[in-house]
Amino acid sequence: MKTSLKPSDIANASDRLCHIEPGELTPLPPPYEDFNQTVLLPLKPEKIKNVESSLDDTVAIGIPRPASTEEEEALVRQFLSGLKKLFEKENNWTFLQPLLLSMEHCTRCQTCSDACPVYEMSGRKEIYRPIFRSEVLRRIYRKYLKPGGKITAKLTGDIDLNWATVARLAELSYRCTLCRRCAMVCPIGVDNGLINHEIRKLFSQEMGIAPKEIHDKGSVQQLRVGSTTGMPPPAAKDSVEFIQEEMEEITGYKIEIPWDVEGADILLLHNAGEMLAWPENVGAFAIIFQAAGISWTMSSEAAGYDAVNYGLWYDDVQFSRVAVRHADIARQLKVKKIVIGECGHAHKALSVIADRLLTGDLNIPRESAMVTLEDIVMSGKLKFDPGKNNFPVTLHDPCNMVRLMGIVEPQRRILRKIAPQFREMTPHGVENYCCGGGSGFAIMSGYNFAEWRNLVSSRKKFLQILEAFHDEPREAPKYVCAPCSNCKGAVRDILNYYHAEERSNLFYGGLVELIVNALDGMKKPIVHFGDKPSWE
Repeated sequence: MKTSLKPSDIANASDRLCHIEPGELTPLPPPYEDFNQTVLLPLKPEKIKNVESSLDDTVAIGIPRPASTEEEEALVRQFLSGLKKLFEKENNWTFLQPLLLSMEHCTRCQTCSDACPVYEMSGRKEIYRPIFRSEVLRRIYRKYLKPGGKITAKLTGDIDLNWATVARLAELSYRCTLCRRCAMVCPIGVDNGLINHEIRKLFSQEMGIAPKEIHDKGSVQQLRVGSTTGMPPPAAKDSVEFIQEEMEEITGYKIEIPWDVEGADILLLHNAGEMLAWPENVGAFAIIFQAAGISWTMSSEAAGYDAVNYGLWYDDVQFSRVAVRHADIARQLKVKKIVIGECGHAHKALSVIADRLLTGDLNIPRESAMVTLEDIVMSGKLKFDPGKNNFPVTLHDPCNMVRLMGIVEPQRRILRKIAPQFREMTPHGVENYCCGGGSGFAIMSGYNFAEWRNLVSSRKKFLQILEAFHDEPREAPKYVCAPCSNCKGAVRDILNYYHAEERSNLFYGGLVELIVNALDGMKKPIVHFGDKPSWE
């Protein structure tokens, strides 16, 4: 196994390209030193017998190995066909211009490397450097698609294109969370996150290669069944009825969640995973809207109650199908605007990327829940008792909501009003770090990928959380506010993985739960620390 990798080494089929040894990961402080020698256990040979697994210590996709040399060659030709389409206006009208600029102008200054949490936490392994996968694609593009490329490759950087190159590049595209922190710091605007997204798109749209969690069980299931959870509309309604009863039991506040109300001011879109994993989030939105006298509704149509759009991460076609479905439901209900709940990638999907797609009567006004909630909290319609949230609170910034869209202050103004012990992470705002679960990682659990996420891609966020509360007693309960379902899932997993509730009294939740918890007159708390209500 090589100790200093070059992009051309990705074509070497004989060795695993990267392995993390004990002690190479960025160390954790007390009381977590016992994790500093932890590494991924080798995957059992029988589990990876027929899949590509030669990139590093984990597997994200599980690409079947070709059965013959002829099949390998056919797959390489298919890859080249897809690569050609990435650089054709008629096939990539959405992202062609920024892709071309990023492919042509990297100066290899490595500024992006210092900004990448995966690269830093891994012990600075070369394959996780943001420009590594970009340079692999750049060399293939220049050598095999540009005129005279095979001649100039000796000067611009040579690379062999074989099945090992193709399969490893596919796996490598799922070692980046697409947080685009690298793009933010690049002095000339190269977007390695975009390049990585386009690699994923090539594999999905041209070769049918994508993680099953975000394709088969994600966008395909959402369009076919009704949601990414596999919950059809009748089950969603039953779930919401349960939430109504549960919220009354928890808070003493009776709510009624409206379905399919034509002409409502707001169509609220939740990440459907909230209904199963964090039903109190759905209930908290209902309490706030109802208490403020907001005219709102949810849709029982398939995909209408699920804001998720996993196509954003890997496939423009799947993205478009879901985005048009969301807009069409809002159009049919004649609502004044769509409000996107606590789901970061849904924010980007429906607010920013969908602008390229939704025209005419599908161009429904769309608003972040952070903005809607700030308007309600600051309007004076509701009365608050901040003392009910008198415990240490820090805020995680979802990448797609904050860095990519600039929604920085609304959630902070709310927290400053209702959480007396609010403190920022370092860094925060647009400079904050990804939770480690972005771009599908939070729901990808095949092979040992979930452990790789907890050990490597979420490690920087865990360090940030610990630092935010470093001056608090261990026994004091502490709340990580993560206003995004994917981020909450990643934060939940790292707190569980590192036993942080037991060791540091760390808890997590969304923003709306804190708003409801602070409502004056609320009979019971919605936020609990273990078995202890937050008010005690």
